[in-house]
Amino acid sequence: MKIITSVTVFNDAVGMRMSATYSEVDDATGRITNDNQRFDRVITDETAKTEAQAILAYAAENL
Repeated sequence: MKIITSVTVFNDAVGMRMSATYSEVDDATGRITNDNQRFDRVITDETAKTEAQAILAYAAENL
């Protein structure tokens, strides 16, 4: 199974981007088979964009 270990959302020249890291764990043994892998995506789903913007606004409120 793949387990998300971190997520970052930020704006860049391309648009709103999500960067995430994950680990892969063997279901039977619990052994980590692949660790600290990363992927990046441009957020295109409008609902996800709205939710990501809300999280960024909440973070700004806490400065």
